[in-house]
Amino acid sequence: MKSIRLRPGKERSLLRRHPWVFESAIGKGSADAGETVRIEAHDGSFLAWAAFSPASRIRARCWSFEAGQRIDPSFFEASITAAVKARERFFVDSDGVRLVHGESDGLPGLIVDRYGDTLVAQFLSAGAQRWKGVLADALLRATGLSRLYERSDTSSRALEGLPMEAGWLRGEGPTDLVLREHGWRLGLDIATGHKTGYYLDQRDSRRLFSEHTRRLGLQSVLNCYCYTGGFTVAALAGGAAQVTSIDSSGPALERARANLALNGFDTAQAEFLDADANASLRRLGEQGRRFDAIVLDPPKLAPTVAHAERAARAYKDINRLALKLLEPGGVLFTYSCSGGISADLFHKIVASAAIDAGVDGYVTQRLGGAPDHPMTLVFPEGEYLKGLVIVRR
Repeated sequence: MKSIRLRPGKERSLLRRHPWVFESAIGKGSADAGETVRIEAHDGSFLAWAAFSPASRIRARCWSFEAGQRIDPSFFEASITAAVKARERFFVDSDGVRLVHGESDGLPGLIVDRYGDTLVAQFLSAGAQRWKGVLADALLRATGLSRLYERSDTSSRALEGLPMEAGWLRGEGPTDLVLREHGWRLGLDIATGHKTGYYLDQRDSRRLFSEHTRRLGLQSVLNCYCYTGGFTVAALAGGAAQVTSIDSSGPALERARANLALNGFDTAQAEFLDADANASLRRLGEQGRRFDAIVLDPPKLAPTVAHAERAARAYKDINRLALKLLEPGGVLFTYSCSGGISADLFHKIVASAAIDAGVDGYVTQRLGGAPDHPMTLVFPEGEYLKGLVIVRR
């Protein structure tokens, strides 16, 4: 077994069981991509077993902190089984569920979502890639399913020195699926949709938005970055009279229209704009449009802290424009899915946007991802999605 020796003082995070070892922390040692290595402190004492990644700034990702643990197929079988079983403890009102959430489930670089009788997996680290076949078989055994589609086609694979890969890994069948969520039906395509096909992390936020729409009698809704219309369906299910949905993807808007029809809603209640959301917010303001509720759910603008300053300006701009479009007493659901933007920083950005807009509001709730996308006590980076519910004063 190859060993990686850390520089003096660089063992502190591993002693707290944080699973990442950065390139700058390594004093000596190397290995092949995905190979299991023994991580040692400067004095040679054991710290963890990890998968080595020679191309990544995160040079090693830890599998286990137990010296006697063997990293073999039985280890991954047990880890997969534990992750799947943990979902039984979470309330998930859907047949679309995240079964494995990377580091939070002790499986760095592995993301697995279940859509009914189909699994979709992303192998995003050198370690997950090396054990791909073992992990795939363990997933099918743990779930009793026979179909697994791979969506390892994200840009983050390049950071690991890995090529993009996608297609059926086990079994085969249609990629165009329909999931059930809170009594709604939402169509998706696991081969072409974002992430593994859908944004399951916003499941509870969609329900909450529908409840707000109904309870407060919100009639006019603006859904920015609407993708395939999840929040649009939620608004109409809550009794909204009119929903304007904006996205820069024509195919996503076509799916959004189909999702309205799938749930029996009148498309006359919906306006779809194939346009840039930022420019549209400005144009709607110039037109004097106002809304009872607005959803801002933009794509990731700051993947790391290094991108935070530029992203902060973008987040501030869209929130400033949205707050000016919001009727007094109206509700803003605003989000950041950027790992480089903390919850506290996001709050400050939105507060600064409100000052520039000349408005104030009550922060009635802080939001995060659905419970099947957990953050653990030792891995705060798992809290990538954060949101605020704001009622304009």
